[in-house]
Amino acid sequence: MKRPYLVTPDAAAKAAVDDATTSAISPIEDIIEDARNGRPYILVDAEDRENEGDVIIPAQFATPDQINFMARFARGLICLSITAERARQLRLPPMAAENREGMGTAFTVSIEAKEGVTTGISAHDRSHTVAVAVDPTKGPDDIVSPGHVFPLVARDGGVLVRAGHTEAAVDISRLAGLNPAGVICEIMKDDGSMARLPDLVAFAQLHGLKIGTIADLIAYRRRTERQVERVLETPFESGFGGKFRMVIYRNILDRTEHVVLTKGRIDPDKPTLVRMHRVDFAADMLGGAAERRDYVQKSLAAITGFDGAGVAVFIRDSNPSWLSERYGAEANVDHGANVLRDYGVGAQILLDLGVRDMVLLSNSSTVLPGYGGYGLKIVGRQDLA
Repeated sequence: MKRPYLVTPDAAAKAAVDDATTSAISPIEDIIEDARNGRPYILVDAEDRENEGDVIIPAQFATPDQINFMARFARGLICLSITAERARQLRLPPMAAENREGMGTAFTVSIEAKEGVTTGISAHDRSHTVAVAVDPTKGPDDIVSPGHVFPLVARDGGVLVRAGHTEAAVDISRLAGLNPAGVICEIMKDDGSMARLPDLVAFAQLHGLKIGTIADLIAYRRRTERQVERVLETPFESGFGGKFRMVIYRNILDRTEHVVLTKGRIDPDKPTLVRMHRVDFAADMLGGAAERRDYVQKSLAAITGFDGAGVAVFIRDSNPSWLSERYGAEANVDHGANVLRDYGVGAQILLDLGVRDMVLLSNSSTVLPGYGGYGLKIVGRQDLA
């Protein structure tokens, strides 16, 4: 006879805490409304990413009081999230020529307003610097470097391309009809460690703030926007795996085209073997990068041998100068590992194909961040043979 499932006191207490935490999350529409009204809010990213919460305020509402609140209570680094276009207008170069930061956070050089500040670090001075940096009538002659404000450049396409706080802050401001920029600051606990979701709930309740999640923002944008379009579909025969269906997708934002090879009938209710492959010219076409040189062949062979449908998504770099950058001064550095395991465009492609549950075909144990917001679920993994 089966024993009945018993909920232990510890399990019941944990479930109660989880329920209370979940109920503290506000709909993204409420977050957008608070932003529109000039109120700060908290956004939490995925557990499989940084799993941190940031206090965020639309940049045009970043008063000295708001800056002081972040410095006093949130305690993290106060940064200014801006669009790539605004960074170009201000002629802000990257902080580092080679970005090795694990999450691909795009810091520029630090800045200060050229006029109207003293030491630059006070709440008033940082607020003024932010105001100058996001003022469309101001330009590169109105700021100096280094300074006490740290700009971050959001990826074009926002959280649909990179599921980070940088992109989320810009997206929320844009969706609220405001200047697409935000001031963000990580929330730390009293002991200096990073606040996690239960801590963030307590912080929000103490200060009267709403909490949203980047996953919900992704889901909201996915429901209301479309970033890729299917432009071609044709049979394709490969020497690496036989007959496939080739589908070409175009990124609506930057016009980059991506190639997909599928085999079998995709059923949303059944797992699909998925290979997300960032195209590497040297490895894929010239036999370079020994550890990656046969990944395409192995991927297509695995899909052919899989008992079910399979999809290989080949993500091309949208940067027109990526070849010279990839094989120039830093030719010996492997940019592929960190160059953005966010694959937001790939996620939209998978959704359009009807994929929901994925068996991920990869030799890496790295978790693809933020996929829950797309309605995609990794139900298994398979190594490349």
